[in-house]
Amino acid sequence: MSFVPLQSAERVGTAATASRAGARRIYQALIGERGVGLGAIDEVTRSASRAFLAAALADAARLDSDIPDDPRLLASWLARRHQQTASAYRRYLDERHAGEPRRLFRNRSHALHLIKSVAPTKLVDGCWLYGLLPRWSDARLAPLIRIYLEELGDGVAEQHHVLLYRKLLSANGIDRWHDLGDEHHVQGAIQLSLAHHAAELLPEVIGFNLGYEQLPLHLPITAYELNELGVDPYYFSLHVTIDNASTGHAHKSLQCALECLPRAGNAGDFYRRMVAGFKLNDLGMGTTEAIASFDLERELIAVLADKAGIGAQLHSDYCRIAGRTVADWLATPDGIPEFLHALVSAGWIRRGAELNESRFWRLLDDERAPMFGVFDGYEKQLIGDWIADAPPGGSEGSDMASVHRPNVNRFRRSGPARAAQACEDARLGPDHPASVGQVIRRQLADVSAADQADDDVRSVAERLTDVDETAVAIDALQGFLSPANHSSPAGLLATRICSGLIGR
Repeated sequence: MSFVPLQSAERVGTAATASRAGARRIYQALIGERGVGLGAIDEVTRSASRAFLAAALADAARLDSDIPDDPRLLASWLARRHQQTASAYRRYLDERHAGEPRRLFRNRSHALHLIKSVAPTKLVDGCWLYGLLPRWSDARLAPLIRIYLEELGDGVAEQHHVLLYRKLLSANGIDRWHDLGDEHHVQGAIQLSLAHHAAELLPEVIGFNLGYEQLPLHLPITAYELNELGVDPYYFSLHVTIDNASTGHAHKSLQCALECLPRAGNAGDFYRRMVAGFKLNDLGMGTTEAIASFDLERELIAVLADKAGIGAQLHSDYCRIAGRTVADWLATPDGIPEFLHALVSAGWIRRGAELNESRFWRLLDDERAPMFGVFDGYEKQLIGDWIADAPPGGSEGSDMASVHRPNVNRFRRSGPARAAQACEDARLGPDHPASVGQVIRRQLADVSAADQADDDVRSVAERLTDVDETAVAIDALQGFLSPANHSSPAGLLATRICSGLIGR
């Protein structure tokens, strides 16, 4: 099966791979919230993140965009974009059913490469809206706050987007995403920075959200092809449904954008700033860029070179490849490509054949093998796919090595669970709405015994003692809903309580 790359340009502008120096440092500082209090950041980090945002906005201003100049055209533009994506996806399905190859992923390691590459972005999913929580009572911003709570699964772990992505990384043995470079952290750093500067950058936050909640063509295709490759597509398919332009996040984003435009103030300036925020979506490493950046052999060589620094002196001298010891080969990481060629020439690797026919593979796959555990799941997949891939000039081999292919059927769900049910259960019904105190007490009563032992969970309960006002409760809980805290047991509990209160 030959590989057909995605051809359609889905990210507007010409500098989608632009990056900002220090993005990784900003990202790590903000996600760690080295600050003066729960959910707060110190002044050094605040100043650095604001400067980072200013630089990113300057970069984005140079990009082209198809967003209309007149906000009155936003609704028709959004509908047209959604229809174009739907039509293009329908054509994709027709092509696949007619026998065309996958469009995005050559093999399973290619798909895992994407999941790893965008991890810094996905692990802060929705965070740019965190800074709007203090304005929870503003009806114009209610749709965006609702989006934020839904990104947090309304406090239900099984629907919490960040926890879902962590589970996806873990299930596929992707352990080492933290060392990705600045370009992989640009989007996450932008989103985290917006979260902590929302009070002064409201138009930019609204515009960024409007762009992010669109449904790009690569999203449903990614879900489709991940399923084919035995990778759970749920995180991606979930976003296909919730980001729809009819009732989903895209619709809510448009509703908020139009409601927030000033009636008597400078609507033109507000909208220009919204457009600037919209364009921030096109900076850094996006999905299509991550897919296009994959080169199987280059990725494999990088992994082996990284391992060489640790393992060079741990190999015995009795084994020689092309007359040289393994330690000698690994002493010079630049020689890894030649080492791979030597392994093939010596018969240790049989490219295009079944994996177990390669002696090298057996050294790392069996639990009693001498190299078992040296490589994580993603790294093993790279090795397996490279072995299974046809050698240059040879006959075409399998397009995917079955290194770790779970049962695809277990990924098929009847539909996403209604996460908000946990919050609905905290109310007495439409005719008899629960009081603030009743919502709080019901959620606290449902805390598991294990979570009750958590110091932060106990802190949530203590902060809400005798509280019977929504404003007081949300103020007390806001820090637990921050990007650094919302996925913890205390953060989930705080989210359930806030969802129950704001939705009353």
